[in-house]
Amino acid sequence: MRRREFLWQLGGGLGGIALAHLMAQDGLLAAPPAGRKGSDAARLHHPPRARRVVQLFMSGAASQCDTFDYKPELIRRHGQPFDPGEKVELFQSEPGQCMQSPWGWKQYGQCGKWVSDLVPCLAACVDEMAFIHSMISKSNVHGPATFMQNSGFVLPGFPAMGAWLSYGLGSMNENLPTFVVLPDARGFAPNGPGNWTAGFLPAAHQGTMIRPSATNPIADLFPPATAGFINRDSEADGLALLERLNRAHQAERPGDTQLDARIASYELAAKLQSSAPEVLNLADETARTLSLYGLDQKVTEDFGRNCLVARRLLERGVRFVQVWSGADNGFPRRNWDSHEDIARDHGDMGASMDRPAAALLVDLKERGLLDDTIVMWTTEFGRMPCSQGSKGRDHNPFTFTTWLAGGGIRGGVTYGASDEWSYKAVERPTYCYDVHATVLHLLGIDHTRLVYRHNGIDRRLTDVHGSVIRDILA
Repeated sequence: MRRREFLWQLGGGLGGIALAHLMAQDGLLAAPPAGRKGSDAARLHHPPRARRVVQLFMSGAASQCDTFDYKPELIRRHGQPFDPGEKVELFQSEPGQCMQSPWGWKQYGQCGKWVSDLVPCLAACVDEMAFIHSMISKSNVHGPATFMQNSGFVLPGFPAMGAWLSYGLGSMNENLPTFVVLPDARGFAPNGPGNWTAGFLPAAHQGTMIRPSATNPIADLFPPATAGFINRDSEADGLALLERLNRAHQAERPGDTQLDARIASYELAAKLQSSAPEVLNLADETARTLSLYGLDQKVTEDFGRNCLVARRLLERGVRFVQVWSGADNGFPRRNWDSHEDIARDHGDMGASMDRPAAALLVDLKERGLLDDTIVMWTTEFGRMPCSQGSKGRDHNPFTFTTWLAGGGIRGGVTYGASDEWSYKAVERPTYCYDVHATVLHLLGIDHTRLVYRHNGIDRRLTDVHGSVIRDILA
């Protein structure tokens, strides 16, 4: 008998059982095991409208006044001094002149939404979307602002939204991860994998990164070709031995979430060796579908493949999929951070993103998945309505645009507004907390009750903020 077992049996007994029961009633026991599975109903606070989420993240700060936030006054004042009546402090420049978008604008859909010619494919889907034109960030620096949109905090170390959903709802498919991240094929956004961390939640809830365009989409899933001594039987024996050792180690260290996560990861990796190749194999997709996502065009091929794989993951029960557009890898720009030339840089990024993103909406709807899938398009902050240099735009944390579609979202509506310049939010200012609260609400979760006690604090995705945006709910 081990010492710990001896002490428990000697002094624990019924008193220990009673104490454990009382602590459980007061929510003072440790968090549930990392790999907890089960039905949604066991954890929901109210009936859900959606079961899964796909987030399209435009890294680098997509310009609201060049995509979805139409401002006739900005067009009228093009070339005039930018004077909103207050001192304008920019990230790396002095305010230039008012600069209209290089793209024209048209009205689309039954709702008559004005959308830029930069994104004509998404423009055709406006009757499915709810636009939030009054988003605000607490930082105009890419790293902290990107953290904020993902985790609700500008500091590192906090769980990403996908990790919170994994923790709160669990898996719908035990053969696939609950939270999957598809980064831009060209590299990472600012913060890299820190954007999909589990933070202080059990480590098993962190995002699993998949690179569909890479030769090896999931790192270390299969043994290297040089390891000819590894075969099916030897691998099974090795995994069985590893499990026995891990379980024995775990028995001596109850509540060690890193160990729980490692065990769960090995178990999932073994299942992924069978399930992942099927998900990533697009051979069973029709030529129409491949063309719809733009896999027949070089400019849309990579992001299109990621969007198509996202749909395949969603329909197989993955709870949260994050698809990134933009990589923080210097010059020439391969993200939405268009300081030098908005027409050139946003032109490239828009062309690569527009068709695949619209295809995802169309495809989900045709397959009946959009009814219970939330699609969220966002970025870390916006861009200024005045010029930087002669052709670029600087960072703007004071207003930007997010749109949502799908499960429980009322399409063809607009919430909030920026001023006549698209400089600051002036009507219904909205933060990521409100968007996160709304998404959780549609998934059946009260954002104030999804908590995890860490260092003496009941932490939430929405921190101490957030209200459900009921005006965009169907």
